Amino acid sequence: MAKSKNHTNHNQNRKAHRNGIKKPKKQRFMSMKGVDPKFLKNLRFAKKHNKRHVKKESKA
Repeated sequence: MAKSKNHTNHNQNRKAHRNGIKKPKKQRFMSMKGVDPKFLKNLRFAKKHNKRHVKKESKA
């Protein structure tokens, strides 16, 4: 008895291109889901203190 086919790529490319292969939608800010919590906390403080210096410069 002949061995059965294990894999074929036939028609997959055509099926994929019928609706077009689209790039993922670009978001304004990347998701921080799954990022190291210690890094996120430090990022929050860095953003906060960065704003503080901007306020001082605008007054001067």
